[in-house]
Amino acid sequence: MSNERAATLYVALADEIAAQMATGTLRAGDKLPSLRELRDKRGVSLSTVTEAFRLLEDRGLIEARPQSGFFVRHKLVEPPPTSRPSTEPAAVTVNRRLWDYLQLTRGKQHGFCYAVMAPECFPNSQLQKLMNEALRRSPTLLSEYGGTRGLEVLRRQVARHAMEWGGRLSADDVQITAGGIEALNLALRATTQPGDVVAVESPTYFGLLQLFESMGLKALEIPTDPEHGISLPALELATRDGGVAACVLMPNFSNPTGSLMSDTAKQQLVRLLAERQVPLIEDDIYGEFYQGRERPRPAKAFDETGNVLYVASYTKLVAPGMRVGWIAPGRYRSRVEILKYINTFSTPAITQATLARFLESGGYDHHMRRLRKLCNNQLARLNDGLDRYFPAGTRWTQPKGGYLCWVELPQGADSTALLRQSADEGISFAPGPLFSARHAYRNYLRLCAGEPWSDRVETRLRRLGELVHRQLDATPAKLSSDSHALFELG
Repeated sequence: MSNERAATLYVALADEIAAQMATGTLRAGDKLPSLRELRDKRGVSLSTVTEAFRLLEDRGLIEARPQSGFFVRHKLVEPPPTSRPSTEPAAVTVNRRLWDYLQLTRGKQHGFCYAVMAPECFPNSQLQKLMNEALRRSPTLLSEYGGTRGLEVLRRQVARHAMEWGGRLSADDVQITAGGIEALNLALRATTQPGDVVAVESPTYFGLLQLFESMGLKALEIPTDPEHGISLPALELATRDGGVAACVLMPNFSNPTGSLMSDTAKQQLVRLLAERQVPLIEDDIYGEFYQGRERPRPAKAFDETGNVLYVASYTKLVAPGMRVGWIAPGRYRSRVEILKYINTFSTPAITQATLARFLESGGYDHHMRRLRKLCNNQLARLNDGLDRYFPAGTRWTQPKGGYLCWVELPQGADSTALLRQSADEGISFAPGPLFSARHAYRNYLRLCAGEPWSDRVETRLRRLGELVHRQLDATPAKLSSDSHALFELG
């Protein structure tokens, strides 16, 4: 075969595959046939298929994943801009808005709404067997309180797994908690008092703001890049005068933006706050949901002074109903243990024993490999749907981990009013103002890709896009009245 003929063949094959992407036959995240499969199906040489794939890679249409093959690449979209919040601390008033949100989304815990994977994504039957096994071995697990710090067998497993990201922890460094929220609660109570100012990313998780409100804390929102995380120069400026009592951050795949700080930035962050004696409460609840081959290291990996209180949880990873989290409080260990004793005394021993066995047996590692693949595929489908169904000018994040997407709608859109319309049709999401103490981000929303993709999920996303189109065509006066009817923000 002549060189000219071979070149024509691989270009034609690449164009054919690209056309399938353009028409939606192949979508973001789809796996392509292997080189040999395509060679056999098309009756061409292996070199022709290889050159076609190389051409598609050069066009930015596909990507190779180690030991997995070739996949349709996510469309590159300009992400939302870095936030520019006020430099003044804000008293937090989220309860009324959160209550309205919970009422509208009641019974819709899955889909785009809450930051949790669907029930079928968890190893339910395996955990049930392990729980029965734990009860057979130790029949008194249900009739004893258990120790305040948690079962030693679980704390050992937690410390062992922390070695994978550079954690230098022993079982004694770990405090077991009733989920991640209790861990955050204990960390905040150990480091702050009512009236204190706490620095946070902007936007930030609304559950954290709810904790602030319950404790009488003020939130200082720091500008944050949706890809690279919090602005260190802004944080440096904010902590100069000693007015910040603590800092709560999610360096790995933050909620809601999915931002990821570099190792260099994490080192600078830890050094800055240690020098200024501002405790860093690190929420690494999504750190295990990484894409690619390596888990990103948390800031705790660079902590040499015990100034970082590291919070994690198995709730979103293994079983929401088990409610098992943990904290490595560093130099605040004794204070956190006392607060745990006062708060809930102990975490149920049966769930701890079950989880410890799951970690020890290798079941956890196998489950997480599967869960990460699910998340990656579901995020790819969500990205594809946003591109297809939402108005021109919509921008969204494409995080390297997790399963959340932060969406900026065109100016004139109002996510709170949109929720009222979509909830009537059984479609829910988290509106932007929930993620700010200042009620900012009105034209933003957070979508969760925690449910396995299906025609039903795609139909909901298509309909949500239609409602955004309709809202943008409405009059400004109508948008304003709808928004205030849903969330009375004054």
